[in-house]
Amino acid sequence: MDANGQNAALVLAALKESDVDRYLAVLLSPEPKRRSLAAFYAYNAELARIRDIVREPLPGEVRLQYWRDLLQGAAHGSSDANPVGSELLLAIERDHLPVAPLVAMSEARIFDLYDDPMEDQASFEGYAGETASALIQLASLVLDADKAPEYAQTAGHAGVAQAVAGALLLLPQHRARGQVYFPAEILSATGFSREQFLSGDDDARLAAAISAFAGLGLDHLRKVSLSGPITESLMPAYLPAVLARPVLEAAARNGQTAIQGRLRAPQWRRQIRMAFGLWRRKL
Repeated sequence: MDANGQNAALVLAALKESDVDRYLAVLLSPEPKRRSLAAFYAYNAELARIRDIVREPLPGEVRLQYWRDLLQGAAHGSSDANPVGSELLLAIERDHLPVAPLVAMSEARIFDLYDDPMEDQASFEGYAGETASALIQLASLVLDADKAPEYAQTAGHAGVAQAVAGALLLLPQHRARGQVYFPAEILSATGFSREQFLSGDDDARLAAAISAFAGLGLDHLRKVSLSGPITESLMPAYLPAVLARPVLEAAARNGQTAIQGRLRAPQWRRQIRMAFGLWRRKL
C-alpha cells in the first residue's frame, strides 16, 4: 500500500472511532466517493473534539488556526505527517471543491471553546449552517456536483435539524462543563437565565425548554419534507441527518430523556434507520 493508501486507511479507521454514524454513511456511499467523504467527515470530527482535549480556549484556537492555515496554503511544514490533513487537501483537489466553507467551519467552532450563550435562534441556525449544513453540502458536491446546488436549501434545513439533535444528545455533557447551545429566547420563554439553566433542578421547566428546542429542529425537518424525496445520488450525504428525527421526537415528548442522557438509540437501530433512509430517500 502506498503512502496515500495508508493515509486513506488511517483516516477511515480514525473516523470509525470518532464518528461511527458518519463512518457508516461512508460505507453506504458509492465506493468511488468514499475516500473524499471520509476525509471531510474526519476533518469535522477533528474540529468537534477540540473542546474535549484542551483545558483552555487559547490552545483550542491555535488548533483551529492550524486547520485554517492548512486549507489556505499557509501551513508551517508539510501536511504529510497528518493523514487527515493530507487526505482533506487531496479531496479538495480531486473533487474541485471550495475551500471557503471548510475554513468557515473551523471559524464557527470557536464558539465551542467558550461558554458564551447562544444569543438567539438566528445565531444557532448560523452556527449549524456553517457546521452540519456545510458538511452535507460538501458531501453532496462530492456525490453529484451537478445536482447539489438544487438541494442547497434542503441541506441547510437538514443540517439545523441535525445540529439540534446533536445538542440534545450532548446536553448532559454541555451542562456539566457550562456550555449552552439553546437559543436565549427559548431559555427566557421558559423562565431560565443561563445560570439557572446550567445549575437549576427544575426539571419541569427544563423539559419545557428542551421541548421547545426540539420543536425548532422538527420545524426544519418539516421544511425538508416539503421539498419531497431527496434525489438518489445525493441521499448518502443526508444519512447522518436521518438519525435526527427520533431524537427530536423523543425529546419533544419527554424532556427527561434528554436531561438523563437517554436519547441515543442502540447502534444497531441507528444502522437500520440509516439503511432504511437510503432506500426511502427521506428524513
